[in-house]
Amino acid sequence: MQTKRPDWLRVKLPGGEAYHRMKSLLRTANLHTVCEEAVCPNIGECFGQGTATFLILGDACTRRCNFCAVAKGVPSALEEGEPEKIAQVVKQLGLRHVVITSVTRDDLPDGGAGHYAKTIKAIRTQDPACTIEVLIPDFKGSENALEIVLNESPHILNHNLETVPRLYPNVRPGADYERSLSLLERAKEIDPELTTKSGLILGMGEKHDEIIDVMKDMRDVGCDILTIGQYLCPGKGFLTIKRFYHPDEFRHLKYEGDKMGFRHVESGPLVRSSYHAAEQFKLTPFGQE
Repeated sequence: MQTKRPDWLRVKLPGGEAYHRMKSLLRTANLHTVCEEAVCPNIGECFGQGTATFLILGDACTRRCNFCAVAKGVPSALEEGEPEKIAQVVKQLGLRHVVITSVTRDDLPDGGAGHYAKTIKAIRTQDPACTIEVLIPDFKGSENALEIVLNESPHILNHNLETVPRLYPNVRPGADYERSLSLLERAKEIDPELTTKSGLILGMGEKHDEIIDVMKDMRDVGCDILTIGQYLCPGKGFLTIKRFYHPDEFRHLKYEGDKMGFRHVESGPLVRSSYHAAEQFKLTPFGQE
C-alpha cells in the first residue's frame, strides 16, 4: 500500500482573480459545487478558467460511498429557487458549457429528477446557447426519473460506474453495477443521438483485467466518452489508496479505450468526471456543428 503522493500528483494551490471571483459569486448565491464539496484537485485550474460543476439538491448525500468526500446525512428540503440562481450565475460568468450534478437523494420520490429538469430549463431560459451536461445518480433504477431528465434534452448525460463490480459492496454500498450500466444503456435507447459518458477512479484495489472488462461493458451499452483518474483519499475514515498509477498506465488505458471505439477518452492521474468537459463536448458531433 502506498501513502506518499508521487510527484505527478502535486498541484498548485488555487488562487488568482478569476478563482476568487468564482468563489465570491458562489458564496453570494449560496450555491454548492462538487469541485469544493468533493475536494477536487483541479479546483484551482477550473475556477481560474471560469468553469465549475454545480451541485444541486443540497450538500448532504443519502448514500455512504466510501471514496467520496461529499457530506453524508439527512438532506435539507429542496431549495425551489436554486435552478434560477444557478442560471443567473452561469450567465454572469458567461459560461458556454455547464455541468450539473447532485448528491444522491433516495428520500425523494423522483430522486431529484424534476429538480434537474428545472435547472436545465432555467439555464436555457437565461442563455439558450449554453450547452449542458448532467452528471446524474442512478435514481434507484427508475426509468421514469431518467425520462424526466432526458425530456429536457441535455447535450451530455454522464453517470459514473466509478469502479469494478467486485469492489462495489465496499466502494459504493447502496449502488449496483448492473443498475448503473443499465441506466447508460436505457439513456441511449430513449435518445440514440444523446452523448453518454461515464468514469472510473483507480487505486482502490481493482485489477487491470477488471478495468478492461468494465470499459468493454461501457462500450457495449454505447457509452461515448470515458474519464479515468486516480483515487485520492480525502481523509480519515475513507478507503485507503491501494496503489498509485503511473501516467504511462493512464496513457495505455486511453490507448485501449480508443481501440474500443470510445469517441473520447480522458485518462490521467488528475482526471475527474468534469475535467475538460467543455473541450470533450467540442469533440462530439453536436459540438462540432
